[in-house]
Amino acid sequence: MARPRRGDVELVRSERVFSGRVFSVRRDVLRTPRGEVVRDVVEHPGAVAFLPERPDGGVVLVRQYRHAAGERLLEVPAGTLEPGEPPEECVRRELSEETGYEPDSIEYLGEVFLAPGYSTERIRLYHVMVSRGGEPSPEPDEDIEVVTVPFEDLLAMASSGAIRDAKTLAIVLILAARRGLLGRGGAQRSGANLNP
Repeated sequence: MARPRRGDVELVRSERVFSGRVFSVRRDVLRTPRGEVVRDVVEHPGAVAFLPERPDGGVVLVRQYRHAAGERLLEVPAGTLEPGEPPEECVRRELSEETGYEPDSIEYLGEVFLAPGYSTERIRLYHVMVSRGGEPSPEPDEDIEVVTVPFEDLLAMASSGAIRDAKTLAIVLILAARRGLLGRGGAQRSGANLNP
């Protein structure tokens, strides 16, 4: 049986069923060639995620407790967009808050949907060169540890499964491909710390 094309799906009705501090949930009723279906959609304002890199090749990550995951994860810094905030301004704000660094340059890498089956959340990805920094100033509810590793070690951790955060994996993949590091055994470097 053929799958419905985008033009084959019609929105019949939509209602907001939850509004929270960070996201809302709406319930959509859709008409498809197979009949009516109900979809709950998490509406998210969008976010940025970025990998800061120092001139010495060290990349700056954060380790923080993620309640939904139930553990501390090693990941790239990131943040939710404020209403009307340009993404690069969000990068600057979150970079300073989470790591204490200031950007020398910001390069846009692309964007990804984290869970397109049920969420509108779109994350814009960046590579940020940094050279100077101060003290991080995280939000009161954030418990963040700043961690710096060589990019090749981050690639090895991603390849081994030690990095489980999707936005971090996306950025590592893009940068590794651009640097010609995929398929060359870069993730098998000896001495790479595979336990974040």
